[in-house]
Amino acid sequence: MIVGLVAGVVLLAVPLYFMRGPSEPPKKEIDDEPLGFAPSVPAGIEKIEKNNRLSLGEFQRVSCSSAQGVRGQAGRECDRLPFFEKSLARAIEESLDCAPRTGEGGTLNYVLSVDFNKKTLHVFPGASGMWKGPQARRATKCVKQALPAPEWDKLSHSYRYYEIAVLTTYKAPPATATPLFE
Repeated sequence: MIVGLVAGVVLLAVPLYFMRGPSEPPKKEIDDEPLGFAPSVPAGIEKIEKNNRLSLGEFQRVSCSSAQGVRGQAGRECDRLPFFEKSLARAIEESLDCAPRTGEGGTLNYVLSVDFNKKTLHVFPGASGMWKGPQARRATKCVKQALPAPEWDKLSHSYRYYEIAVLTTYKAPPATATPLFE
Protein backbone atom coordinates (compact mmCIF):
# COMPACT_ATOMS: atom_id res chain seq x y z
CA MET A 1 0.00 0.00 0.00
CA ILE A 2 2.86 2.38 0.81
CA VAL A 3 4.52 1.61 -2.54
CA GLY A 4 1.23 2.38 -4.32
CA LEU A 5 0.91 5.69 -2.46
CA VAL A 6 4.50 6.70 -3.32
CA ALA A 7 3.96 5.70 -6.97
CA GLY A 8 0.77 7.79 -7.09
CA VAL A 9 2.55 10.85 -5.68
CA VAL A 10 5.40 10.42 -8.17
CA LEU A 11 2.96 10.02 -11.08
CA LEU A 12 1.29 13.27 -10.05
CA ALA A 13 4.42 15.26 -9.16
CA VAL A 14 6.58 14.47 -12.21
CA PRO A 15 4.14 15.80 -14.85
CA LEU A 16 3.46 18.90 -12.75
CA TYR A 17 7.19 19.53 -12.47
CA PHE A 18 7.73 19.28 -16.22
CA MET A 19 4.66 21.36 -17.07
CA ARG A 20 5.89 24.37 -15.16
CA GLY A 21 7.77 26.81 -17.36
CA PRO A 22 11.29 27.94 -16.62
CA SER A 23 11.55 31.21 -14.81
CA GLU A 24 12.36 33.94 -17.27
CA PRO A 25 14.58 36.88 -16.48
CA PRO A 26 12.86 40.27 -16.46
CA LYS A 27 11.91 41.23 -19.99
CA LYS A 28 14.05 43.84 -21.64
CA GLU A 29 12.93 45.86 -24.57
CA ILE A 30 14.58 44.76 -27.78
CA ASP A 31 15.83 48.30 -28.36
CA ASP A 32 17.81 48.20 -25.08
CA GLU A 33 20.34 45.68 -26.42
CA PRO A 34 23.74 47.32 -27.01
CA LEU A 35 24.86 44.48 -29.25
CA GLY A 36 24.62 45.59 -32.76
CA PHE A 37 24.25 48.62 -34.84
CA ALA A 38 22.81 52.07 -34.66
CA PRO A 39 19.81 52.79 -36.85
CA SER A 40 20.68 54.86 -39.90
CA VAL A 41 17.41 56.77 -39.65
CA PRO A 42 15.90 57.92 -36.37
CA ALA A 43 13.76 55.04 -35.11
CA GLY A 44 10.55 57.07 -34.84
CA ILE A 45 10.64 58.21 -38.47
CA GLU A 46 11.31 54.71 -39.80
CA LYS A 47 8.46 53.20 -37.77
CA ILE A 48 5.86 55.75 -38.88
CA GLU A 49 6.85 55.48 -42.53
CA LYS A 50 6.96 51.66 -42.72
CA ASN A 51 4.24 50.56 -40.29
CA ASN A 52 1.40 51.98 -42.32
CA ARG A 53 2.15 49.26 -44.92
CA LEU A 54 3.11 46.32 -42.67
CA SER A 55 2.80 45.10 -39.13
CA LEU A 56 4.86 42.53 -37.29
CA GLY A 57 3.31 40.01 -34.95
CA GLU A 58 4.88 38.78 -31.75
CA PHE A 59 8.13 36.85 -32.11
CA GLN A 60 7.74 33.12 -31.55
CA ARG A 61 10.51 30.92 -30.22
CA VAL A 62 9.87 27.93 -32.46
CA SER A 63 12.69 25.69 -31.26
CA CYS A 64 16.08 25.55 -29.62
CA SER A 65 18.42 22.58 -29.38
CA SER A 66 22.00 21.41 -29.32
CA ALA A 67 22.09 21.10 -33.14
CA GLN A 68 19.87 21.29 -36.20
CA GLY A 69 17.78 18.14 -36.55
CA VAL A 70 17.98 17.38 -32.83
CA ARG A 71 14.69 17.56 -30.99
CA GLY A 72 15.02 20.17 -28.29
CA GLN A 73 12.85 22.68 -26.54
CA ALA A 74 10.18 25.05 -27.83
CA GLY A 75 8.36 28.19 -26.81
CA ARG A 76 9.03 29.60 -23.37
CA GLU A 77 11.69 26.99 -22.67
CA CYS A 78 13.97 28.66 -25.24
CA ASP A 79 15.80 31.81 -24.25
CA ARG A 80 15.17 34.98 -26.23
CA LEU A 81 17.65 36.27 -28.79
CA PRO A 82 17.02 40.05 -28.70
CA PHE A 83 19.76 40.90 -31.20
CA PHE A 84 18.31 38.53 -33.81
CA GLU A 85 14.71 39.58 -33.14
CA LYS A 86 15.61 43.24 -33.56
CA SER A 87 17.73 42.49 -36.65
CA LEU A 88 14.99 40.43 -38.28
CA ALA A 89 12.35 43.10 -37.60
CA ARG A 90 14.56 45.80 -39.08
CA ALA A 91 15.44 43.66 -42.12
CA ILE A 92 11.74 42.97 -42.80
CA GLU A 93 10.94 46.68 -42.60
CA GLU A 94 13.87 47.59 -44.84
CA SER A 95 12.87 44.93 -47.39
CA LEU A 96 9.29 46.13 -47.74
CA ASP A 97 9.68 46.53 -51.50
CA CYS A 98 10.55 42.83 -51.81
CA ALA A 99 7.16 41.71 -50.47
CA PRO A 100 5.04 39.62 -52.84
CA ARG A 101 3.12 41.84 -55.24
CA THR A 102 -0.30 40.31 -55.45
CA GLY A 103 -2.29 43.54 -55.51
CA GLU A 104 -3.87 42.70 -52.17
CA GLY A 105 -2.77 42.32 -48.57
CA GLY A 106 -1.48 39.10 -47.10
CA THR A 107 0.76 37.48 -44.52
CA LEU A 108 4.22 35.97 -44.66
CA ASN A 109 5.72 34.05 -41.75
CA TYR A 110 9.46 34.72 -41.65
CA VAL A 111 11.45 32.01 -39.88
CA LEU A 112 15.07 32.70 -38.94
CA SER A 113 17.31 29.78 -38.08
CA VAL A 114 20.41 30.66 -36.09
CA ASP A 115 23.22 28.12 -35.88
CA PHE A 116 25.89 29.14 -33.36
CA ASN A 117 28.02 26.06 -34.21
CA LYS A 118 28.31 26.88 -37.90
CA LYS A 119 27.81 30.63 -37.36
CA THR A 120 25.15 30.78 -40.04
CA LEU A 121 21.74 32.39 -40.49
CA HIS A 122 18.98 31.19 -42.78
CA VAL A 123 15.63 32.85 -43.48
CA PHE A 124 12.75 30.90 -44.99
CA PRO A 125 8.96 31.22 -45.29
CA GLY A 126 7.12 29.39 -42.54
CA ALA A 127 3.90 27.42 -42.88
CA SER A 128 1.68 29.95 -41.10
CA GLY A 129 1.80 32.62 -43.76
CA MET A 130 -0.72 33.06 -46.55
CA TRP A 131 1.95 33.64 -49.21
CA LYS A 132 3.95 30.62 -50.31
CA GLY A 133 6.11 29.55 -53.23
CA PRO A 134 8.59 31.56 -55.31
CA GLN A 135 7.32 34.99 -54.23
CA ALA A 136 7.66 34.12 -50.55
CA ARG A 137 11.16 32.68 -51.12
CA ARG A 138 12.23 35.86 -52.96
CA ALA A 139 10.99 37.98 -50.07
CA THR A 140 12.86 35.88 -47.50
CA LYS A 141 16.03 36.01 -49.61
CA CYS A 142 15.77 39.80 -49.63
CA VAL A 143 15.31 39.86 -45.84
CA LYS A 144 18.31 37.54 -45.38
CA GLN A 145 20.49 39.95 -47.38
CA ALA A 146 19.36 42.85 -45.18
CA LEU A 147 20.40 41.09 -41.95
CA PRO A 148 23.56 42.48 -40.34
CA ALA A 149 26.51 40.21 -39.64
CA PRO A 150 26.35 39.22 -35.97
CA GLU A 151 29.32 39.28 -33.64
CA TRP A 152 28.88 35.63 -32.72
CA ASP A 153 31.26 35.60 -29.76
CA LYS A 154 29.50 38.51 -28.04
CA LEU A 155 25.97 37.08 -28.16
CA SER A 156 24.78 35.17 -25.13
CA HIS A 157 22.74 32.02 -25.70
CA SER A 158 21.86 28.78 -23.93
CA TYR A 159 21.54 26.51 -26.97
CA ARG A 160 23.48 26.12 -30.21
CA TYR A 161 20.59 26.11 -32.69
CA TYR A 162 17.45 28.26 -32.70
CA GLU A 163 14.47 28.96 -34.90
CA ILE A 164 12.49 32.13 -34.30
CA ALA A 165 9.54 33.31 -36.35
CA VAL A 166 7.43 36.41 -36.83
CA LEU A 167 4.20 36.63 -38.78
CA THR A 168 4.21 39.77 -40.91
CA THR A 169 0.99 41.25 -42.23
CA TYR A 170 1.23 43.36 -45.36
CA LYS A 171 -1.61 45.76 -46.01
CA ALA A 172 -3.16 46.04 -49.45
CA PRO A 173 -1.40 48.64 -51.60
CA PRO A 174 -3.26 51.92 -52.01
CA ALA A 175 -5.36 52.26 -55.12
CA THR A 176 -3.29 54.52 -57.37
CA ALA A 177 -5.06 53.92 -60.63
CA THR A 178 -7.26 56.77 -61.79
CA PRO A 179 -10.23 56.04 -63.99
CA LEU A 180 -9.50 56.40 -67.72
CA PHE A 181 -12.89 57.93 -68.51
CA GLU A 182 -14.76 60.36 -66.37
